[in-house]
Amino acid sequence: MKPHPDPDTGSRGPVSVMDADGCAILRFAGELGADRVLDVEQQLLDVRLSQVREWVLDMSDLASMDLACAYALLRAATRIPATTTVRVRGARRTIQRTLQRASIDALATIE
Repeated sequence: MKPHPDPDTGSRGPVSVMDADGCAILRFAGELGADRVLDVEQQLLDVRLSQVREWVLDMSDLASMDLACAYALLRAATRIPATTTVRVRGARRTIQRTLQRASIDALATIE
């Protein structure tokens, strides 16, 4: 998988997706507010994401995430096969709390 360009601006969207031997590495960057929910959802609907055995959500470059984007992530994670594991890496404490409020910790391991 190659990073997803934003069709409107040609730049990388809020989430870049790379495939590494059956593992999707999703790198989140910048600030994810309600104005980016549709961008996030569109990128997470990529059919290739349902064909990997693991999602690694790299949030080390993510400055902030609001609850609407966390719920978008939760919706995407509930659509993948139950055998797919999901791990969150590098999330700041405030982002971890937002993910927990959205109950992502029920589906994912937050490291």
